[in-house]
Amino acid sequence: MITHKTKYALKALMVLADEKAGAAEALRIEEIAQRSGAPKRFLEHILLDLKRAGLIGSKRGRNGGYELIKEPRRISIAEVLRLIDGPMAPLPCLSRKAYRRCEDCKDEQTCRVRAVFGGFYATYILMIESLTLSDLQQDAAPLDRFDGAASQAGE
Repeated sequence: MITHKTKYALKALMVLADEKAGAAEALRIEEIAQRSGAPKRFLEHILLDLKRAGLIGSKRGRNGGYELIKEPRRISIAEVLRLIDGPMAPLPCLSRKAYRRCEDCKDEQTCRVRAVFGGFYATYILMIESLTLSDLQQDAAPLDRFDGAASQAGE
């Protein structure tokens, strides 16, 4: 499950992507909060994180606010998830960016827990790495490619 913080980040990015598609001005935080449904107090911190990561920019002044500076098709959903929530791996020994050996593990090669979760995680990471912000835009095609997997999983 993604956290509320990540969901708010994705919603804010979608608002900015929709605004960029219309070639409009930068949006003030109040406008982003209203359009995305994200609480302004959370959004302030989230937008700073997105800005530091180079996904959005800000303008000062009367027409100031935030704007998307990267193309939506170049913003990976996985990148946003990692930025906001940290590593996505279900076990620290499966993480590519934050690998740690499990404290109670005697041998990673024969660990059955790692094997089961490793197979699941490999499938998940392939799917999530293929998604970009453009997949979440209003005019994007439905994500039919994942519907079968979700229904089989009982979601």
